[in-house]
This record gives sequence, structure tokens and C-alpha cells, in this order.
Amino acid sequence: MQQRYVGNSGLRVSALSLGTRSWGKETDEQDASELLRTFLDAGGRHIDTSASYVGGGSEAVLGSLLGDVVSRTEVSISTKAGMTTPDGRRAVDTSRNAMLTGLDASLARLGTDYIDLWFVEAWDGNVPLDETLAALEFAVRTGRARYAGISNFKGWQAAKAAAISSIPLVAVQAEYSFLDRTAEAELLPAAEDAGLGLMAWGPLGRGVLTGKYRGSIPAGSRGATGEAGYVEPYLAEKPSRIVDAVCMAANGLGRTPQDVSLSWLLSQQGVATAIVGARTPVQLKEILDAQLSPLPPQIARALEDVSAG
Repeated sequence: MQQRYVGNSGLRVSALSLGTRSWGKETDEQDASELLRTFLDAGGRHIDTSASYVGGGSEAVLGSLLGDVVSRTEVSISTKAGMTTPDGRRAVDTSRNAMLTGLDASLARLGTDYIDLWFVEAWDGNVPLDETLAALEFAVRTGRARYAGISNFKGWQAAKAAAISSIPLVAVQAEYSFLDRTAEAELLPAAEDAGLGLMAWGPLGRGVLTGKYRGSIPAGSRGATGEAGYVEPYLAEKPSRIVDAVCMAANGLGRTPQDVSLSWLLSQQGVATAIVGARTPVQLKEILDAQLSPLPPQIARALEDVSAG
């Protein structure tokens, strides 16, 4: 698998990153172990997690596998602080105290003394931005994080953070796929200007771009569980037309919808990696079978026309 530089930094990550949002919940430790080993065997290297995933459970599962299933030096890890989900409700606190307390807890759960890439997970309008950035700076200067970034920021927020940060920010995380191209309007230009690499989450439209939701909602899918609200926005009429177009293109090219979606995304300017959140080894195998080669220009243009706006 191709290794790509993140923004203007010397940090390199695999073209596909392994997302762990479901670890400790839908994905148990046994499946997580198989996912991790399969991902590394395919040339993947970067693992993405967060203190907010399953209340830290995702980090704990990953930490239990480091040194046992894989060595720490085999992988690069990104995690995030500043957001919690008590009782399922989103709560943001990016104060220096919350950020650094969260970092210490993440390091303990992961069983490591450093994070390769540490993110502030969300914008907090109640905390001065320079206070939040000071926490990132402290983590980098003390060696607890090698690099720092921002997540789920709007374009102007990312530009401001990059401009006033006392250390170089290297990455921004945002949702980006055929079903959500809002990053193109402001965030991608701002990130490119600031030298930030985009790490795209939801690159398969929260699973909808696989085509598995065409006609019905499959049992056991996120759309059929308590996370139905996570998928529902992409089951409307326009997203369904986009999915149909992607599936038609995939059929004509002899490729899978996953391959078409990821190949297009990774060809976009400024995208460093696509974070794939496969919940099972079977799902990951389907993703890793992708060619990840550029689409024919006429096909790419047609899909961009269909998914515009």
C-alpha cells in the first residue's frame, strides 16, 4: 500500500488508515486483532482512534493489541481529545486542562508513551483558541505527541488555527466522500494554503457507498441498529442517485463501488489518507481488495457531476 506524506510535514501514513470507531462496541477484541493483522499484512500502517470512541474503549482495545499482536513500531497512531459523549450526547471541552488530562488518559489506555499524531477533535466556541493550541504545543514539546492537528474544523477555523499556532499543524480530519463534498468549498483550499494534509473520515459515505443499502437496509448494518441516525442522511433520494451512479461505474469498470469511491477520493488534491472504519474482517477484506488506482477521467468527471453540490 502506498505511503503518503501528510501535508507539508515529514509524517507519512498509509493511503488507507484503519478507523476504530466501533472497537469495544460492535467490534470485539478478537475481531479487532484480526482486523489489525490483516491491515498490516496488506501494507497499511496508520491507525486512527479517539478518546471519545466508546468512552475510551476503542483506545483500550487497541492498547491491548500493541506489543502482543503487533509491536508499537509497526504502526503510527492518531488519537483525539476535547470531546466526550456522556449518555450519548456530544460535549466539547478543549480547555488546556481537559486536553492534557485527556492525553494522559489516552496514553495510559494505549499503553504507549507517545502519540504519532494528536488532534483536537472539535472546535470549542467557549474556549480561546490559543489556549487549545497551547495544549497541542505542550504535548509536542514534551514528546508526548510527535505531530498535532485539528479535526472537524470549518475552513476559516482551520485557517485561523494554522495561522496562530506556535508549532506547525500538519493535518485536518473531516468527512469527505462522494456523498459529502462540503470540504471542497472552503476547508480543502484553506488546508492546502496552510500546508495541512486532509485525513478523510467517512470515505465510503458511512457505508452507503458500498451499495449494500440499495433497495433495503440489511440486518446487522449500522442503518438497522441504534446508529440508524448516523446513516439515515445518506439514504435520501439524491444520495441514492449518487450511489446508483457509483455502482454503475464500478460495474462497467469491473471494480467494486468501494474501489471507485476510494480511488476517486485519494486522487483529490490535498488528501493524505482515507480512514476506513470496517467493523468486521470481511468488510476490511473487501476494502483492501481495491486497486486504488485513478479512475478514467471521463468516469471521474461524470461522477463529480452527479455528486456536485
